Amino acid sequence: MTVRDLRVELRSGEDVVDQIGFDVAPGEILGVVGESGSGKTTVGTALLGHTRSGAEITSGSVEIEGTDILRLDPRQLSGMRGRVVTYVPQDPASALNPALRIGSQLREVMRVHDAYSGERDARIEQILADVRLPSDRDFLRRYPHELSGGQQQRVAIAMAFMLQPTAIVLDEPTTGLDVTTQAHVLETVRRLCAEHQVAAIYITHDLAVVSALAQRVMVMYAGRIVEIGDREQVLFEPRHPYTQQLLRAIPSVKERTRLDLIPGAAPSPGHRPSGCSYRTRCPLAAEGCAEITPGLEGIGPAHAAACLRLEETKAGTYKAPTLPDLTEVESPAPLVSLESVEFAYGDNQVLDSVSLDVHQAECVAVVGESGSGKTTLSRILAGLLAPAAGQVRFDGEALPSTARSRSPELLKSIQYVFQNPYGSLNPRKSVGEILSLPVAQFGIGSRGQTRDIVAAALDEVGLSEDMIDNYPQELSGGERQRVAIARALVGQPKLLICDEVTSALDVSAQAGIVSLLRKLVDESGLAIIFVTHDLALVRSIADRCAVLEKGTMVETGASSLVIDHPSHRYTRELIADTPVVNR
Repeated sequence: MTVRDLRVELRSGEDVVDQIGFDVAPGEILGVVGESGSGKTTVGTALLGHTRSGAEITSGSVEIEGTDILRLDPRQLSGMRGRVVTYVPQDPASALNPALRIGSQLREVMRVHDAYSGERDARIEQILADVRLPSDRDFLRRYPHELSGGQQQRVAIAMAFMLQPTAIVLDEPTTGLDVTTQAHVLETVRRLCAEHQVAAIYITHDLAVVSALAQRVMVMYAGRIVEIGDREQVLFEPRHPYTQQLLRAIPSVKERTRLDLIPGAAPSPGHRPSGCSYRTRCPLAAEGCAEITPGLEGIGPAHAAACLRLEETKAGTYKAPTLPDLTEVESPAPLVSLESVEFAYGDNQVLDSVSLDVHQAECVAVVGESGSGKTTLSRILAGLLAPAAGQVRFDGEALPSTARSRSPELLKSIQYVFQNPYGSLNPRKSVGEILSLPVAQFGIGSRGQTRDIVAAALDEVGLSEDMIDNYPQELSGGERQRVAIARALVGQPKLLICDEVTSALDVSAQAGIVSLLRKLVDESGLAIIFVTHDLALVRSIADRCAVLEKGTMVETGASSLVIDHPSHRYTRELIADTPVVNR
């Protein structure tokens, strides 16, 4: 695959991406990284000759098998998609038809392209074996909702590789998956690309995933390439300040490091500042950076960066400072105590005699694969589910099992922050209106004090009072999640339950949220239950760690001890599957 001078514009004439050029050899995987809004997905879909509504490809070429697909008419382009170049989206549900059985969908791919006539059953058996899925009649008759998230994603990958394409674009296909499932999906992608000599573009915001998968890395910012090179060069000898700051925001499972939020926000399409787009956030910005737009400059074999200060960045360090490991909190009595809690959906035992204590001014991480019972445990504490057996105590008293049976004071004391900030905030209400609701619900202060209370909550999570009149769609993902946390903090709760609150965020926004939550524990004495599948994050934020496997608590202890000296087989497997930036 060869891409040259690719440019995608909005109908207003403002460019979304510009000056995009790179090569991907057969069997090679190019990792494309950058924050949300950097143009990664726009580039990925343009490689199939597609753009989002309101945008169009105005110049450039995308050559695959000697054909520039941007010069094809719609009928020819349709024939290329799926056969020569394919796409795997972030959400497998968008790639699979919920009304069709898995076998029917796999056959449809071959039927549309008139491929493998008379051999389709054999091809289905072969491709499902390639992605480590069964091909028996029972599996093929299942609908997508009857599969796990990892199985759905592997079916989507099987569909993409079905016709043995020349190139494939994978758009964050492991975001939201637990580390074990993610490891299986990454191994599948790596193996299939190598075996079938497929040129792959792997889009992600996770540099640890890139380190484990890609041979080359391309870093994007504000719609342009700011650094590109071999994996070793970009990850261990980064020269652009943006790449260096991204690397400092990555948590490590091996040691606790300071996670640095990149200050400010990336410019939106058509609103780049003059000169270097990154200069408003760059620690090395100088007067000339406002006047000259840097182009990619070669700094080694197959390594280039777009920066006017390359001499200064050569001496820079990308590694975040190491911090002391967190230790267990000493407290006479737990704030929350679960004793032999059980829960089941019919015959499916989700929690089996789970016991756990959480103290004031302590963060306890609850980790495990999807289906391990993490969210069920959290929802029992929040009163969204009632336990089938066992007891839950809060502040020394038995906790009523449902939210409806709890007093306003208890509801205020236990707050829940959901995984998806895009779905948990009402798009029809402004930030001020969203935060005013719990003020009114819990009778906090007088009506005349509401704005001051809302402004104080925003300030506590590092947001400006100027955002009060903004709507959720006007905010970045990290800002939305901070608003969701501010809403939970308005009533000054004693316990905050955070359910995978960083899984949909890029590494910089994630660093900001983790640092914020840790600050709340240290400075306000808040207790936090932090549900996650990312053990690297656990080391950064949690005093203690509790590991769940299929509803059973298999290991608990100080986070550093659990990670450095795991005693249970399952914990060791989770740690082994956690991607790290390694040479």
